[in-house]
Amino acid sequence: MSKSLQQRLRGWIASPSYPWITGGALTAFAAAELVVVPRHSLVIALAVLASAAALAWRRSHPAIAVVAVVAVQVSFAAGSDLYIAAAASGLISCYTLGRRRVAHPVVVVVAGSVLSLIVNQWHIATWEWPTYSPSLYAEWFVLSVAILAAVSMGDAVRAREETRRERAAAQARLIEMERQQAADAERAAIARELHDVISHSVSMIAVQAESATYTTPGLSPQAREGFQQIATSARSSMAELHRLLGALRTGPEDKAGTAPQPTLDALDDLITQHRSVGGEVELRISGERVALPTSWELSAYRIVQEGLTNARRHAPGAHTVVEIGYCSDRLAVRIADDGPGPVDAAHTGHGLVGMQERAALLGGKFTAGPGPDGGFLIEAEIPW
Repeated sequence: MSKSLQQRLRGWIASPSYPWITGGALTAFAAAELVVVPRHSLVIALAVLASAAALAWRRSHPAIAVVAVVAVQVSFAAGSDLYIAAAASGLISCYTLGRRRVAHPVVVVVAGSVLSLIVNQWHIATWEWPTYSPSLYAEWFVLSVAILAAVSMGDAVRAREETRRERAAAQARLIEMERQQAADAERAAIARELHDVISHSVSMIAVQAESATYTTPGLSPQAREGFQQIATSARSSMAELHRLLGALRTGPEDKAGTAPQPTLDALDDLITQHRSVGGEVELRISGERVALPTSWELSAYRIVQEGLTNARRHAPGAHTVVEIGYCSDRLAVRIADDGPGPVDAAHTGHGLVGMQERAALLGGKFTAGPGPDGGFLIEAEIPW
């Protein structure tokens, strides 16, 4: 059986109409069987039809399967033959009792075996058997084994589905935990970068303020004192920044000290690096270049950098277009490639989580997914 056929079959079984269709079909078969076999009492006819018709409600009211099992046993006790429709409905009912866990499987099997033994004893009382023989209980043994098999199968299916649901839930929790860890790591990286940006700017203030006291001719004592206070305040702010954010520096690469972080002016170097490793990329810039705050420039640069990395990883050799749009109230970033499109790894990777965090921290929007013409599309809008 092909995989697609199996999927369609499972979908049909899971549909709400499945119990009604199967219950109605078995009831029709039971009616036809009763017509073909005319020698039966009214009790047998009603019991066989009831056992088959009850299956239509077995999913919405699983306990009704008990009625079907009892009806089968009544029809068997009232006659010497077990009708095919009654046998089928009895097995399906036992399977439903195990599948829906109406009662513990042991209780269902024991109750069914006891009821089968009572029916067997009823038959023995009506038989004219010369001597006692263990073979008199053959029908009880067969019925008990059939009940045990049907209930066990239903319970096994239930246990397998519960295991599958628990595994899926655990996997979802693991993915969510990984995404949260990736988001936390990206926030820490953003904090480190902001620490570098602010530290570099504050250090420049301190140096310029202190230099002004020596390079500005004719500076009054009050102005000189003011410049010295500015330099002292800047150094105090630097020390406070190191105390508050210095603990985020955990990797060897973070020990190099503060330095200016890249901005959108460094996109040409980023494009060159991408091309040097075999990537095909085109840079398009629209609108008038606006001097944005360093945090905005850095976030846009990192989004483009991660977008190109994502293209190299998941669409090697694809043509990538990077678009930077300077709008009146926002910065638009768009990275599109003509590769194979989204894959699981791309949707759950830490890179996309990091880009989303960078856009969200600045009040922006971020989307990633299949492009209108195929490939993979990343879009970010950062307001200012």
